[in-house]
Amino acid sequence: MRGPVIRQTDADYDGVRSLYNGMIDKRPVMIARCTDVADVVTAVNFARQNDLAVAIRGGGHNGPGLGSVDDGLMIDMSMMKGVRVDPTARTVRVGPGCTQGDVDHATHVYGLAVPAGIVSTTGIAGLTLGGGTGYLTRKYGLTIDNLLEADVVLADGRIVTANKSENADLHWGLRGGGGNFGIVTSFLFQAHPVTMVYAGPIFWDLKDARTVMQTYRHFLPRAPEELAVFVGLKTVPPMEPFPAEHQGKRACAIIACYNGATADGQAVMAKLLSELPAPLFNWMGEMSYPALQSMFDPFLPKGLQWYWRGDFVKELTDEAIDAHIAQAHKLPSPLSLMHLYPIDAAVRRVGKSDTAWSTRDATWSMVIAGIDPNPQKAGEITRWTKGYWEAVHPYSANGGYVNFMMDDGDDNRLKATYGDNYDRLVALKAKYDPTNFFRVNQNIRPLHL
Repeated sequence: MRGPVIRQTDADYDGVRSLYNGMIDKRPVMIARCTDVADVVTAVNFARQNDLAVAIRGGGHNGPGLGSVDDGLMIDMSMMKGVRVDPTARTVRVGPGCTQGDVDHATHVYGLAVPAGIVSTTGIAGLTLGGGTGYLTRKYGLTIDNLLEADVVLADGRIVTANKSENADLHWGLRGGGGNFGIVTSFLFQAHPVTMVYAGPIFWDLKDARTVMQTYRHFLPRAPEELAVFVGLKTVPPMEPFPAEHQGKRACAIIACYNGATADGQAVMAKLLSELPAPLFNWMGEMSYPALQSMFDPFLPKGLQWYWRGDFVKELTDEAIDAHIAQAHKLPSPLSLMHLYPIDAAVRRVGKSDTAWSTRDATWSMVIAGIDPNPQKAGEITRWTKGYWEAVHPYSANGGYVNFMMDDGDDNRLKATYGDNYDRLVALKAKYDPTNFFRVNQNIRPLHL
């Protein structure tokens, strides 16, 4: 190893092993802090030869804490950063330790962006392997729809490249199948023109939520693909810079991003706002794309308590809206929320069997997240999230986004998520990881295990 190997007796052990989700505490026997691909291969071989369970950490943002493992080896790639932009081909080569913010920073000077998530501290590796949804999804597809190539370290220590012509079956599985097949040490993405955007949040009092959600439901299919717009139920954060008179109010919010001329974005949003009551405040304006991507960062630092559940949603019926609002009245903390992220438009132009992500006919990916800084509230936010999910799940489609799963990632849940692609993923697992070496994840097991 060129990078350090940290043991439980080392002074920096607790700092390095700490996870984004403060609710989860794991104690790996060692942490291999890789600096390059050779280090990753060394760590994989060591774990295999010594029968150690392994967990893979990229950007370190995994909600259920799957970037670590008790009594095993954490293979930590968070130091393997680096972004190289080819402005002519509009491609971006990204290291596995990069966050979304790292990628946005590097691409923005070229007037480009890679479709990804909505929080800049998110690790690009985990986000991508699970699918990747965000502000550019309606126009340019999921993050996996823009993954051209990946370099992968397999369970036996081999290094392979996966793209449409080389190990094409592995390339297929990496696009939504999570970390089941190997460790991706390099991603090659297609980028798209993005510079300044017209974007930001608009908040209404919760009493207007039914009207807002109904209007949004009818507006979305008619909205241009340049507009990403998601709806959420939450609380006006009780802190600056939010208006003092509205802080702490339960609210319905629309967060939008128009990738185009500000005047065009204003015209599109004016159509939506003309059908709605006056908001508590409207903070949409012109900003750089990286500024939008980092907008939520101050409210979501590392170490908060998190519990989340997700579902795919095809229709937002009046009955579903009423169920959502009833649960929003029970919000257990100012940071807890429900978001409906649109996964329509460009997402639907990819076939259900073209990538491991098969849910190409949904309209939204829903997340319900109980969040609080206080460890003593972990039980309360967990119960609220589970109760909310149980209340609205009857109105949902089969399965959910694997990046929004916690302890619900059992075989039946994954089968529902991957649908007709599940058996193909099981066969792919048997080919590339027959011993289930990579199992600290939303695990797809080989048939014989």
